Amino acid sequence: MTIREEIERIEERILSPYATLSSRSKGRAHPEEKCSVRTDFQRDRDRIIYSKAFRRLKHKTQVFISPEGDHYRTRLTHTLEVSQIARTIARSLRLNEDLTEAIALGHDLGHTPFGHAGERVLQEICPLGFKHNEQSVRVVEKLEKNGKGLNLTYEVLNGILCHTGEQKAETLEGCIVKFADRIAYINHDIEDAIRGGVISQDELPKSCLKVLGNTSGERINNMIVNIIENSRDKGEISMSDEFREATEELRNFMFRNVYIGSSAKAEEGKAENLIRSLYYKLTEQPELLPAEFYNKIDEEGIERVVCDYIAGMTDRYAINTFNFIFIPARWMRF
Repeated sequence: MTIREEIERIEERILSPYATLSSRSKGRAHPEEKCSVRTDFQRDRDRIIYSKAFRRLKHKTQVFISPEGDHYRTRLTHTLEVSQIARTIARSLRLNEDLTEAIALGHDLGHTPFGHAGERVLQEICPLGFKHNEQSVRVVEKLEKNGKGLNLTYEVLNGILCHTGEQKAETLEGCIVKFADRIAYINHDIEDAIRGGVISQDELPKSCLKVLGNTSGERINNMIVNIIENSRDKGEISMSDEFREATEELRNFMFRNVYIGSSAKAEEGKAENLIRSLYYKLTEQPELLPAEFYNKIDEEGIERVVCDYIAGMTDRYAINTFNFIFIPARWMRF
């Protein structure tokens, strides 16, 4: 018996009847020989961590564009916080922690430079439309490994796709990530907004704090415990009505005071113009694309290729590309 098979048998013994067992995965689009050590979901997690798209997350905006301070979140640190929250819930509910972690680590791989500002622009101007969760799936299915993709399992792909929006994941592990994503971004964005002077602790709605907690740590812990208590030995993941309503109210507060129109978003207009300018220029002059993207135009179409290229950029790469294309270089001859 291989180590993987031992792990799969342990899962069958100790995990909840509602858990997604590694041995019963719906599999991959392209069948592969099994690993002797890792389960399929463990392999998926590792493939995501070692991907180029995962490494690029460290230079992609969460809320603050190109923050100078060392302690503001980036898309990568957000992803790690989502993963930690999701794993805690999954372990406590005896669900599949490896599947949960893989979904959490991959959920934002398709996010654009400059956060949701970049997503809004591509959704507006690309005829094919754009949603970052769909792009995350596209990254792992088609764009990574020079077009080969990571060949992840069905359950991980479904969880990534359904981490936001109206669609519900087919596994409880995927449902956990959807909750963990919201818990993470609400609380760490509050911390960053207070650090940046965008809001103050006193402005946070008192009714929410009374239910959820006064500090970020208290709120995260209480939200996690509430989900565990309300989901234990059940076939769904949920919060109590009181916690769900307080969480939604706090989220709405953040939209009104931070995510839309605040000083944290003062540079978003410039970021949107940058993305828009790059998109139109590259579709008009595709010869400016790197060869690995230019060579896909006949197969994918110019709009799809340019969208993939821009969505994969980090903030600073997008700025450098814009400068290269649009800003004249200084005369350096002596």
